[in-house]
Amino acid sequence: MTTNFVEELTWRGMLHDAMPGTEEHLLSGMQSAYVGIDPTADSLHIGHLVGVMMLRHFQLAGHKPYALIGGATGMIGDPSGKSTERNLLDEATLAHNQAAIKAQLSRFLDFNSGMDNSAVLVNNYDWMKDFSFLEFIRDVGKHITVNYMMAKDSVKKRLSAEAKEGMSFTEFTYQLVQGYDFLHLYREHNCTLQMGGSDQWGNITTGTELIRRIGGGKGFALTCPLITKADGTKFGKSEGGNIWLDSERTSPYKFYQYWLNTSDEDAEKYIKIFTFLPKEEIENLVKMHQEAPHLRVLQKRLADEVTVMVHSQEDLDNAVKASDILFGKSTSSDLKKLNEKTFLEVFEGVPQAEVSKEDIDNGLDMIGALAAKTGFLGSNGEARRELKQNSISVNKEKVKEDYIISTEDLINNKFVLLQRGKKNYFVLVIK
Repeated sequence: MTTNFVEELTWRGMLHDAMPGTEEHLLSGMQSAYVGIDPTADSLHIGHLVGVMMLRHFQLAGHKPYALIGGATGMIGDPSGKSTERNLLDEATLAHNQAAIKAQLSRFLDFNSGMDNSAVLVNNYDWMKDFSFLEFIRDVGKHITVNYMMAKDSVKKRLSAEAKEGMSFTEFTYQLVQGYDFLHLYREHNCTLQMGGSDQWGNITTGTELIRRIGGGKGFALTCPLITKADGTKFGKSEGGNIWLDSERTSPYKFYQYWLNTSDEDAEKYIKIFTFLPKEEIENLVKMHQEAPHLRVLQKRLADEVTVMVHSQEDLDNAVKASDILFGKSTSSDLKKLNEKTFLEVFEGVPQAEVSKEDIDNGLDMIGALAAKTGFLGSNGEARRELKQNSISVNKEKVKEDYIISTEDLINNKFVLLQRGKKNYFVLVIK
């Protein structure tokens, strides 16, 4: 039994355009659709998430999703939305990237349900590698005119007077290769719909044209809007670059923080796109948020849902604990549970000073820790004053002048967190 996929995407703000007849086609019974992912790295980033969410909604609606890894197209590079050519990848790198991406996709799509609509992973390199150049231009190229290809926005922009560099023949042929993918999946798997970002419309419709001219059938296209941020900055980027789904590239703490720090306007949009929460629940959350925006109900729920979906409940709990540390709601034992990477991320930019392991083993007095050995405070006298005023903490716990820092205070056997007042942090690094 299928449900209305187009309707679901529409209320979530995930539908940009669809070919006439797409909704009716999907309501007529179980259909197959695909989204293409270029394996340019061994992890997806959150820019890929919209396409993945579309595939998941497609599967939940009772249809069969295909995730296409662009092993062949990844070797070429898609000109859409790009101003320069992409680095080309070798076979071994592509194979490694594919395996890693499949593992990530498995958190969203069910590949092993044994049902008719279980998800399938395909790689266009498997059918493109045996194609000779002559075969391709004879069997595929002759069906699409250069005029048709030149009319596509992705090509026009790169050939316009404003473009800094032109476009290679390699990139120019990209839409033909992507179009052939659609034809191949149509023939082999009865795949009748291709989905992607709105910048992919030109490439997708080249595929529907090949299905019509060579396959004598009908293919459909559906695109989602390109995700933007209200302030005009690029979605999915932070100062350190892409926000990745791989915890080694972007830690669950940083991942959680990215969603937590979204603006009110963006959070209202993103909670529909990046979670599977039902409509009624989202409407209630929006209402609660409007009544008390300072509580950031939307942001917290968005960050919770996406972090658990991409990582795990445990990773979320750790990220929340780590976030609470900066806002004074944590204890020494919470600190000691942080791994080194998360600790350094939480206290990024905080002044650090090295002290020897010997100092800690012998017991480090507070004057030494604050001034004499570290220079965190201007003088020993200032350190004494602050200690008398009860404004100094070691690992979030208030201490007096007579406190001695020992090995028991170490976080990850390597750090001690000092604090003056609420907001001034210092990190001792034990060498």
